[in-house]
Amino acid sequence: MTLSHTLNMKIVKLSESFGRYADRCFISISIIKLKQQMKLKKITKWLIIIIITAVVLLAYASLETRWIKITHVSLESPDIPRAFDGKRIVFVSDIHHGEALSIERVQKLVQRVNDLQPDIIILGGDYISLDEKYIKPVFSELHKLKSKYGVFGVMGNHDYFVNGDLSRKMMVTNGIKQCDNKSYWVKINKDSIKIGGVDDPGGSTPTIDSTVYDVKKADFCILISHRPEYIKELKTDLIDVTLSGHTHGGQVTLFGLWSPILPSDNSSWASISLTKESQKYSYGLTHPQANMQSYISSGIGTRSPHFRFFRRPEIAVLELKRK
Repeated sequence: MTLSHTLNMKIVKLSESFGRYADRCFISISIIKLKQQMKLKKITKWLIIIIITAVVLLAYASLETRWIKITHVSLESPDIPRAFDGKRIVFVSDIHHGEALSIERVQKLVQRVNDLQPDIIILGGDYISLDEKYIKPVFSELHKLKSKYGVFGVMGNHDYFVNGDLSRKMMVTNGIKQCDNKSYWVKINKDSIKIGGVDDPGGSTPTIDSTVYDVKKADFCILISHRPEYIKELKTDLIDVTLSGHTHGGQVTLFGLWSPILPSDNSSWASISLTKESQKYSYGLTHPQANMQSYISSGIGTRSPHFRFFRRPEIAVLELKRK
């Protein structure tokens, strides 16, 4: 066998080996590309699912701001006079009339409240948002509220931020009994209950003195405080019920179980809510003291971002029941 023939044989074998190696490399590269394509398709699929889910959730959260519910709450107490047994108080808070809540929606709100035929109406403050041009229109509509024994209300922090003097003037002008550090006896025949309120810290120092100064232990007394954190500071056994707003019930919650962000004690909207104590004063009926019931409304309007998630806006119907 000649040297050249031997070399040719080796070259052939080498070529065959290289060919097999190239084939294996090509197959490996093809498999890698296929895996990458499958991975890319999987990522794309999940991205599409995430985007669709986000769009659906945002659409729902936007629609929920208009989905007002009627919440029925029973307030029981032996201090409720017989003439007030079964009487209904409609409580509305945080309307926030402005760009995100039109005057047409305020009109519909007033109609829904009137349709409930309330005996007493209580308003929890924050009637407007951002601009004083909304003050006169919202109170002109609230003037149309109808109840047998009066409409009572307090100011909220947003009302003071914009124009507290004008808001207070419009409340009084439009027939709302102004309860900021003030109170009133409501009478039916010979029986009576006390309705009072505390001012928002944005206006003046809150005090219950004007509410409880003539209240006896056996009297039934309701206190309105725009901010629920004031309830924690109460040191009296003369108040039976407190009514508050301000928190919007957290506005955006984890399926109604937890409100991650609540207004801080100072006033702003940026407090991360991690404690049971903060959740206790975020929404609903609670009992801060042995003989005191507190109801915190989720409100009607919103603060930016103008979404709600599992915390619908509400009109609360509070029925008084004598034990």
